[in-house]
Amino acid sequence: MKKAFSLLLASVLMLTILAACGGKDKEEVKPSDNGNTTPTTEATDNKGGEEIKGKIVFLTQRTDMIGKEFKEYKKRFEEKYPGVEIQFEGVLDYEKTSKVRIASGKFPDVILIGPGIANSEFPKYFAPLDDIQFSGDIRFKDLKAFEGKMYGVSSGNSTVGIVYNKKAFAKAGITAIPKTLDEFYAAAQKLKDAGIIPLASNFKDKWPLDTWVYDVPTMIGGASDHQNKRAETDTPYTMDGVYGQSWSILRTLHEKDLLEKDINSSNWEKSKKDVAQGKFGMYLLGNWVINQVIENGAASEDIGFFPFPADNSGSLKAPLNPDWFYAVNKDGNVPAAKAFVKWMVEESGYEDFAGFIPTLTTKESKLPQLAEFNSYNPQFIELGASNDLATSIQNDAQIDQSKFLQEFVLVKDPQTVLDKLNKQWAKAKSKVAK
Repeated sequence: MKKAFSLLLASVLMLTILAACGGKDKEEVKPSDNGNTTPTTEATDNKGGEEIKGKIVFLTQRTDMIGKEFKEYKKRFEEKYPGVEIQFEGVLDYEKTSKVRIASGKFPDVILIGPGIANSEFPKYFAPLDDIQFSGDIRFKDLKAFEGKMYGVSSGNSTVGIVYNKKAFAKAGITAIPKTLDEFYAAAQKLKDAGIIPLASNFKDKWPLDTWVYDVPTMIGGASDHQNKRAETDTPYTMDGVYGQSWSILRTLHEKDLLEKDINSSNWEKSKKDVAQGKFGMYLLGNWVINQVIENGAASEDIGFFPFPADNSGSLKAPLNPDWFYAVNKDGNVPAAKAFVKWMVEESGYEDFAGFIPTLTTKESKLPQLAEFNSYNPQFIELGASNDLATSIQNDAQIDQSKFLQEFVLVKDPQTVLDKLNKQWAKAKSKVAK
C-alpha cells in the first residue's frame, strides 16, 4: 500500500480517475478509462429525504483491499442501501495521471483527493459535502473548503514517527527511547552493531521519502506551513532551512551506513516483512504502516511507536495529518455518493483496518501503538490549508521534491542540488506570481 499519504501527503499529490464499468459483483484493478458514471437519480444533494439508489463507483488507491475487505464493505453497504450498487476500482499508480483526469471532467462518483488541486478549483468538479449529517465533529473540516463550503472529508488521519521492532531494540541493548537526534543516531548504531539494519528508508521506491519533505521539516520548524511559505521567496531550499536540515539527516544516516545496504534496490513490500521479523529495526512513517507490519508476521505487542527526535532540543514534536480526502463528483450520483462517504467515516471500520486516527473526533483509535506514542507527550502540529499560490507555482514548476531529495543524499556536493531546485522554483514563481 502506498500511504496514505503518507501520509498521506506526497509531493504534490494528485488523483487518477477511473470510469465506472463492470457488473454488480465486480471489483477490479485495471487501467483507467475516460467514461463517466451516469447519475441514476434526479436528486442533486443529500437533503430533503431523496431516495438513495443507483450505481456508484469509488476509486481507491488501496489495491490491496480489492477482492478482500472491499468485498465485505460492498455487502454491508448494499445491505444498508439495497437500492444502491457500488463498485470499487483500484489504481496501481494513483498519482501520475490525476490532474489530467479531473480536468477532463470524467471521473467516478467518489474519489480521493490530495493537495495537488487548488481549493478554488473544487467547485468546477466536486459537490459540496456540508449537508452530510455526521454523528459528531470531524477533523480537518476546513482543509478542503472554498468560500465557506466543504468539498472534501478526510478518510483518516495520522501522525509520523518511528515505528520500531521491540525485539530488535532489545537485541541491540537499547533500553530507552531516544529523545534527541544524537541519541537516535546512537540507537541506530547499536542496531547496526547487533547485525540489524537500523532504518528502512525505501529509498528506491521514493514515495516513502515524502516524510522527509513534509513531516520532518514540520517537526524541525515547529510549523506545518513551510510548503506555503515557499511562495514568499525565490530560494525556499537552503541548507540551514527546514528542508536542508531534514534532508541532511537522511544523508547522514546513509553516510553512516544506517540504511539499507543498497538503497537503490530497496523494496517496499519486502521491507514490511523485514521490519516484522526484526531484520530492520525501524521505519520513519505514519501510524498507518503499523497494521501492515503486523499483517506481515509481527505480534502487535512487538511493534512500538515513538516520536522522531528531529533535533537535539529534547522537545518532541509530531505532525497531525489527514490522509486522502473523499470527494464527490458533482455530475455523478451525488446522493448515493454522499451516503457512501458518511458510511465510510462512521460505519465501515476503515480507520481501524488502516491504523488511522478516526476522522470523527468522538471516536478513539483502537491502535495500542498510538497510546504509546501519546505517552511521550509530543507537541502535535496540525496541517493547515494549502496556499493556492504555492500550489500553482509547484504545479508549474513540476518539482518532484522526493526525487531532488534522492539526489541530495547521493550527490557529492548537496548544495548543487538545492541550487538547481531553487532555480527551477524561481523560474516558475516569476511566471505564476505576476
